[in-house]
Amino acid sequence: MGISRDNWHKRRKTGGKRKPYHKKRKYELGRPAANTKIGPRRIHTVRVRGGNKKYRALRLDVGNFSWGSECCTRKTRIIDVVYNASNNELVRTKTLVKNCIVLIDSCIASRPGQCGRADGYVLEGKELEFYLRKIKARKGK
Repeated sequence: MGISRDNWHKRRKTGGKRKPYHKKRKYELGRPAANTKIGPRRIHTVRVRGGNKKYRALRLDVGNFSWGSECCTRKTRIIDVVYNASNNELVRTKTLVKNCIVLIDSCIASRPGQCGRADGYVLEGKELEFYLRKIKARKGK
């Protein structure tokens, strides 16, 4: 069948059914999720609309992380996924996505499945305390 980003398979806001008036079109295309894991670097290129390229990171083990208070940026190893606000399963399966908290106490700011890189920043101050509280609460359950 294929992954589709259409809306004609859904119901109208009145609750009625929409009649499909055409088949699936190329512009409605959706692709499978990258589900980026921790491991030796494996990146595939994907041709997208307009002939451009996206870089689909399937596995990553390093990222470029900036440390705000020290004003420095370093290439560091990603050890583990510790917390994810959106889904616990992404922590269990160690999937790298935007805004997941990884073990060097940092937060990923890029989208690994879209651009093929894991860049982010080191957590400090109130933000670090907030996430440590959340992690501790999850471990208590």
